[in-house]
Amino acid sequence: MTSPDVQDAAGDPEPPSDGAAGTAVLRPRLPSPLMEARDERLARHGVRLLLKRDDLIHPELVGNKWRKLTPNLEAAAGRTVVTFGGAYSNHLRATAAAGRLLGIRTLGVVRGQELAERPLNPSLARCAADGMRLHFVDRRTYRAKGEPETLAAILRAVEAEDAYVVPEGGSNSPAVRGCQELGRELGDAADVVAVACGTGGTLAGLAAGLAPGRRALGIPVLKGGFLDADVLALQQAAFGARRGLWSLDDRFHFGGYARTTPELDAFAEDFEDRHGLPVERLYVAKMLYGLAVLAREGTFTRGTTVAAVITGAPLQA
Repeated sequence: MTSPDVQDAAGDPEPPSDGAAGTAVLRPRLPSPLMEARDERLARHGVRLLLKRDDLIHPELVGNKWRKLTPNLEAAAGRTVVTFGGAYSNHLRATAAAGRLLGIRTLGVVRGQELAERPLNPSLARCAADGMRLHFVDRRTYRAKGEPETLAAILRAVEAEDAYVVPEGGSNSPAVRGCQELGRELGDAADVVAVACGTGGTLAGLAAGLAPGRRALGIPVLKGGFLDADVLALQQAAFGARRGLWSLDDRFHFGGYARTTPELDAFAEDFEDRHGLPVERLYVAKMLYGLAVLAREGTFTRGTTVAAVITGAPLQA
């Protein structure tokens, strides 16, 4: 079972202060709770596990999506927000929900022109129900979306040339700086802080916000081994240089994004049973599985406290 909060920071959501930015009306629960979860798979190797419950920040802008999106929504200043993602993108869902809650128009550019002819999957259906306009593009165009000419053509096609553009996964300089607070909230509570990584923005900000001597560990959920360069580039753009201690272990992607295996599903179900925590499969399960393996391999010295950032929750139908 999960113990009561280690960090006395999980009271009622903070009310918006006078003059606060519009996103404050969403009443986030900040700082997010920090809880201990005794798990024998780590404890037998002398590793203490804490759960940083960012999944409890907000019921619809869950976890790192709150930390990454809100600085961008404030910068958008009411303009239409255009962003990008695949068919199962948590980022698209969170952006659509934010648009509904704040009365902002949102448009999602979705990878895969072929999807336009198919029924929407539950993730994209949620986006549409929240008012997001979906625009499907072929995979070649999607890969080139970072090129100015391609981006301009996409914006013309959707009649949103004056929109505020948020990159895939929400990872840009405002998002990275927003994620610094995650590291600051943890203070001296953990020696190592683990987070699942898609585009690397959360890791980039987390590492920059950690106390001296604390280390961030990223578990990529996509295969390819490209995130080291991406995280460094994000830190350079946000801060001008590499910041904090961080590393990546890319062995736990289970075949790539949106892919799982029976082994991973069994692990997630077991973790849910042990700790009463609904485990999101595409990110969180892979990170928790990776920590169990790393503990077994002796990666963490005995007496190490590891905090696992719970960045999302399972999609509810």
